[in-house]
Amino acid sequence: MWSNRFRPTCQLTSKPTLRRCYASQAPSARINRKVDFEKTPILLKTEKAARSAYGLGSEQGLEWQNLTQAVCSAMSHAMKKDDSVILFGEDVAFGGVFRCSKGLADEFGASRVFNSPLTEQGIAGFGIGCAAQGMKPIAEIQFADYVFPAFDQIVNEAAKFRYREGGTGQHCGGLVIRMPCGSVGHGALYHSQSPESLFTHVPGVRVVMPRSPSQAKGLLISSVLECNDPVIFMEPKTLYRAAEEFVPTEGFSLPLDKAEILKEGNDLTVISYGQPLYLCSEAIRTLEKEIKGLNIELIDLRAIYPWDRETIMKSVNKTGRAVIVHESMMNAGVGAEMAASIQEGAFLRLEAPVARVAGWDVHPGLIFEKYNIPDIVRIYDAMKRTLNY
Repeated sequence: MWSNRFRPTCQLTSKPTLRRCYASQAPSARINRKVDFEKTPILLKTEKAARSAYGLGSEQGLEWQNLTQAVCSAMSHAMKKDDSVILFGEDVAFGGVFRCSKGLADEFGASRVFNSPLTEQGIAGFGIGCAAQGMKPIAEIQFADYVFPAFDQIVNEAAKFRYREGGTGQHCGGLVIRMPCGSVGHGALYHSQSPESLFTHVPGVRVVMPRSPSQAKGLLISSVLECNDPVIFMEPKTLYRAAEEFVPTEGFSLPLDKAEILKEGNDLTVISYGQPLYLCSEAIRTLEKEIKGLNIELIDLRAIYPWDRETIMKSVNKTGRAVIVHESMMNAGVGAEMAASIQEGAFLRLEAPVARVAGWDVHPGLIFEKYNIPDIVRIYDAMKRTLNY
């Protein structure tokens, strides 16, 4: 019932043109409004909130940064901390297409920040070799859509390196492969993909996706300086400039194996990561305003693989209901594995089937891209169906 209630319909006008069926932000939308990044509770918009979140004293510095600046700050800190950290990729010496490495070549020199040829397989392979020799390479893939030629190197070399070395102790931890991912609404076939689930089928690598500037800084520093596994670090490019908040000036690290409860609740667990978290937050706000007394829990997975099963199971066993939201496609996605695990670990507590809201199993054509990814209404509908089951 709820899935049809707010579904917009196409109407033919007197002229032979079709009025747009909005999958996103119609001017008169009641629910599917554009996310207001100035007001979202996901971001740390005050110094007080930032200090509380990271346990900072009044004497410790904060900087107002967007996601691009926070990524750059994290890499700068890692390179200052460890001389073996290097950065390379297509156009990174010029600052990169999203300016995530702006100024780093001037700061650290051409021997540590340099451009690569246009070969993703070569970028990954070079990074693996550097890591095997004890360096900490940050390899940038210009868009996640371009990573597929590097898949053989990541799966058959990077992921298997420590297993293959046996008792020698050798590994290629310290290798971080960064890539901007996800939809921005006009990227079409080759600048819109979210391929994170492909990497979750590969034991030996970690897959991480931050939701905000401060999270990106802490998670990226941990990936480069503290992790003995190669890390696929995926950055939602639609957040590069949209997400701004206070970020600790000094370097800090965040755990690569721990989800974070962003909002506590007792009636329903919503699990997501990256950009869709902002949509989930808006959908939750709308539904809680509509249903008095409703209290929904929102969890940021952060580490997509290996993921924090303990936190998820504890939450779902408490609420008895779960909705999983991600931008990558439904079939064999991150949500499929989580739903199966929840069914195994919380079956007797479930009051409704585990719901998934995800991208459709199609390639994102340019004019249909906004229809392909989850929006606030789809998340709202899934939550309401789950609660009403």
